[in-house]
Amino acid sequence: MLQWIPQGNQGTEFQDSPVRPVHPDILIAKLRPGQELDLELHCEKNLGKEHAKWSPVATATYRLLPVINITSPIEEEKGKENGLVEKFISCFPPGVIAKTAVNGQKSMRAVVENPRLDTMTREVLRHPEFAHKVELGRRRDYFIFNIESTGILSPYVLVNEALDVLAKKSDALLTALDALRC
Repeated sequence: MLQWIPQGNQGTEFQDSPVRPVHPDILIAKLRPGQELDLELHCEKNLGKEHAKWSPVATATYRLLPVINITSPIEEEKGKENGLVEKFISCFPPGVIAKTAVNGQKSMRAVVENPRLDTMTREVLRHPEFAHKVELGRRRDYFIFNIESTGILSPYVLVNEALDVLAKKSDALLTALDALRC
């Protein structure tokens, strides 16, 4: 068990919230019964711009929202299935394209169900039967962010803090621009 030994006035300074590990059961080494480690650990708090080890974000990525436009219906009559709808669905990741009944349950048609799940695959363009039936693109004003935390802070907190930093930088830029106008 990690035990904090306060130095100087740290005992009174951190009396309400003593220094402790984020997770109580951090494995440092596997020991046999009766063995123990005598360690001196030093902690340093800093920012991720100094070194990646201080960043609470594991990975942060963004991409534009995929747009899938079916320009000509891709459908087949029940009883006369030729596998065209299933082949079209298999060109995309699961959940992107679905099939739905049309014409009073007489036909099945491929429809876009959830374009967010698409990874911008171009597989559909390799098949000549779909070449003029679908258009793929990206929406330029819609970003999908993916933020993975290291566990210290939740992704929700990370996004809010990042937006606060962005707002402060924007205010500083506006202040600098106002100073240039004078």
